[in-house]
Amino acid sequence: MKTNKKENIGLRFLYHTVGGRFLLKILTNRWVSQVGGFLLSTHFSKLFIKRFARKNHIVMDDYYCDNLKSFNDFFSRKVRPTARPISEEQTHFISPSDGFISFYPIKDDLVLPVKQSHYTISSLLKNEKLAKKYQDGICLVIRLCVDHYHRYCYLDDGKKEKNIFIPGRLHTVRPIALASVPVFTENAREYTVMHTVNFGDVVQIEVGALFVGKINNFHEEHSFSKGEEKGTFLFGGSTIILLVEKDRVKFPKEYFMKTEQGEEISIKMGEKIGENFKKDSINISSKKK
Repeated sequence: MKTNKKENIGLRFLYHTVGGRFLLKILTNRWVSQVGGFLLSTHFSKLFIKRFARKNHIVMDDYYCDNLKSFNDFFSRKVRPTARPISEEQTHFISPSDGFISFYPIKDDLVLPVKQSHYTISSLLKNEKLAKKYQDGICLVIRLCVDHYHRYCYLDDGKKEKNIFIPGRLHTVRPIALASVPVFTENAREYTVMHTVNFGDVVQIEVGALFVGKINNFHEEHSFSKGEEKGTFLFGGSTIILLVEKDRVKFPKEYFMKTEQGEEISIKMGEKIGENFKKDSINISSKKK
């Protein structure tokens, strides 16, 4: 996802200067994004829709856009099923959302070497017992930008536990911020444990971002089916993180290689990104570096 020159200059000011970091303390407060979210839910905000869609090359015919009452209605619009087909093969592990995806092995609770920042699963979840369950597993990070589809779905059949909300700030999720602050452990986020039929217990974490007024999950404890809508973000970029247990899902080696090289992979909701682990296959999470 490219940023224009004005955006790059603004972000460099915020994250790389003393004055910018002072301003950042104000901007990353949740109430600032909530005010922005309120304004984008007003009838007046409809005026921004056409220009935004044109600037971000959004194909309106792919979505249901009748009776939009605000910009946020447009931003959380529903996609036509033909534009996001769900891979129905039971063994296929699908992406729950659009975005740019990265793949990380989990070793000794340490994960996510984004630029110079490292994170731990226990700090991400604030739950050491649950974090231990994903030792030697895989962490997937899906970064959504403003032009992506901002609804997300369930990746398999199964049952979910209640949602756990962790309050925090709301930094942007663009790379310039990831290199400067531990965004994923500072930002407000919500997670749930999903007991899936084909892939074991998967944790899904929705991470809020600058000017994302709300993470809107549709269900608490719930029996779900593959491809069913799980929730939506309101305006702004955002992130979904998935934690997968050891020896449950096989992902292509080249995905990990691209991540090590600093490359993100563009994916769409419903697309196959892995498959049910087979004992005669190579498990990336168990491979020694």
